[in-house]
Amino acid sequence: MIMTLLVIAIIVILAFASIGILRTSLSVAIKIIAHLLLGWLSLAIINILPGINVPINIITMIISGFGGIWGTILLVILSLL
Repeated sequence: MIMTLLVIAIIVILAFASIGILRTSLSVAIKIIAHLLLGWLSLAIINILPGINVPINIITMIISGFGGIWGTILLVILSLL
């Protein structure tokens, strides 16, 4: 009886801990996806502007994706130099 209650208590504690870890992981994943999308969107918008021509290739997609808006600003500065 006591052993069963102990096992159930351990399972409940592990369930709550895993829910907390999962919630934190999902939060980080959502932030990363939003960062990627904003970087790619800003790169597309920047390329529409006259006078700024950042070539869209795999390297610029990676820089703007991982760097987000800051990565796109870096690409614009490098293309203007």
